[in-house]
Amino acid sequence: PVGKSRVESDKLDLARELMDLAKTKKVNLVLPVDVKEAQEIRVGAIVRNTNRLSSQSGVSDGWMAVDIGNATVALFEEEIAKAKTILWNGPVGVFEIPDFSDGTFAVAEALAKSGATTIIGGGDSVTAVKQAGLADKMTFISTGGGASLELLEGKELPGVAALTEKS
Repeated sequence: PVGKSRVESDKLDLARELMDLAKTKKVNLVLPVDVKEAQEIRVGAIVRNTNRLSSQSGVSDGWMAVDIGNATVALFEEEIAKAKTILWNGPVGVFEIPDFSDGTFAVAEALAKSGATTIIGGGDSVTAVKQAGLADKMTFISTGGGASLELLEGKELPGVAALTEKS
């Protein structure tokens, strides 16, 4: 159950496909095991950490996930510490509201401490890293999140193509 959390229903099949692909390829796909939930997205809202997520539990009715939970922060920190290269595209909570920023800032801190090559893509991720005071600890930062992902996919970017064309 996801309560009244925002869900992109048109992406559920893609999510299932990616989970199946990870299983087939024996890739460890790490997903949240708990979340912080609130009834509304506003400063001063009551926030509580859920128990471990399962098909029976989840986000409470009338509540929404606003950040990753404490156990997930620990899990993500453990995984980040093992990584040699990290691409981060998207905060893990509604970090613009201080009560919902702990998970995002903890991930940023873990990246800064990791010693890995850290690539931060996307305006929200860049803003989060800057708000955490850790931008100077990252290897590369780009506000072009979608473009960064397309470049890594090997797609030709129109702006780069225009710069490299010879007349």
